[in-house]
Amino acid sequence: MNTTIEVTKTVTTLINILTVEPESQQKLIKLLRDNTETVVSRLDGWLSTSFIAAADQRHVVIYSQWRDLASVEAMQTNPDMAAYFPRIAALAAFDSLAGEVVYNHHA
Repeated sequence: MNTTIEVTKTVTTLINILTVEPESQQKLIKLLRDNTETVVSRLDGWLSTSFIAAADQRHVVIYSQWRDLASVEAMQTNPDMAAYFPRIAALAAFDSLAGEVVYNHHA
């Protein structure tokens, strides 16, 4: 499946916004990439993950798509994921939200 943004109730979107010191942005992205490739991508219900590195080097946004909210909740309590959370928290503060796309407009 390719990452798409469309109005649908068949996909749950998880957005994480991480705030990081500029000198640590690339280190954070590497850690997130490693975690995505070795843990997240193997979890039931995962569909896709994309990173957006802010030009100010102070933020990274994770846009991920999941089959449903239960899959997101299972990921958040997965023991393999729990091992990554302190490593991520050492580099960045983060906030997250899960929901569905309710509007999309494009050319």
